[in-house]
Amino acid sequence: MRDRITPLLTEEQIRTRVREMGRRLAADYVGKDLVMVGLLNGVFPFFADLARATELDFEVSFMQVASYGGGLESTGEVHILKDLDKSIQGRDALVVEDIVDTGLTLHKVRNLLLDREPASLRICTLLDKPSRRKVEVPVDYVGFTIEDHFVVGYGLDYNGKLRNLPYVGVFHP
Repeated sequence: MRDRITPLLTEEQIRTRVREMGRRLAADYVGKDLVMVGLLNGVFPFFADLARATELDFEVSFMQVASYGGGLESTGEVHILKDLDKSIQGRDALVVEDIVDTGLTLHKVRNLLLDREPASLRICTLLDKPSRRKVEVPVDYVGFTIEDHFVVGYGLDYNGKLRNLPYVGVFHP
């Protein structure tokens, strides 16, 4: 399968941008009661690197959300497979996502979390694909804006595989 991948972002480009994002988050959230909420599964490498690059004390939590079902296109249906374990009421919540594509997943997650009355709610993503938006969602921190390609690596998968690549590449099925 790797022979069907064209590199898009190198490991060094990603690491440099994640360090920059971590510095910005540390400045923006100094003195705040921050909870970083990672959306599993694809976010795990980005989330871990971003957490290490953010020199603050904060709590980590995860949600597992599905909308792809293993194919190349979002099904449009968003399912919460794992919810937060702790309350975010009155706290500053930062949702960390691997990629914002149609916006459907984040729209549902954002509305669900806003109903829980956080002090603030922002969204951080490694990759933003605005040309695919079906629902607008505010994205506060963006690592890279990319064209409409199906990408894999650095947590992003095709049928559960290729998440372990240290770079992001365009997958050609």
